[in-house]
Amino acid sequence: MDILLNYGTVFLTGGIICSIGQILVDKTKLSPARILTLFVTLGVIFTFLGIYEPIVEFGKCGATVPISGFGYSLFKGTVKAINERGFIGIFTGGITATAGGVAAAIVFGFLASLFAKPTIK
Repeated sequence: MDILLNYGTVFLTGGIICSIGQILVDKTKLSPARILTLFVTLGVIFTFLGIYEPIVEFGKCGATVPISGFGYSLFKGTVKAINERGFIGIFTGGITATAGGVAAAIVFGFLASLFAKPTIK
């Protein structure tokens, strides 16, 4: 039963984040690129303010997988690198923390492009 509760909280958290994004797409004139940037930036800001950590503790990967979780990972990686390496961590921490996700996005994007049949609208 505990696993069902975990799945429910993950689904609920990720669903709320994605629903907010969909509302922004439907109700504003913001482009998808601006919404993406807004979510990453808010992930960083909310992590800095201590707001995002409780969301991650509650929603687990439901909060870290959406794009706002990318901002969360950037911030956490930067802070960790600063604590370990000092000033240079500002430049290396975020990249190191998110390298696996970026690499996966590139590889799976490429694989998807092999099977897609793009058309011009």
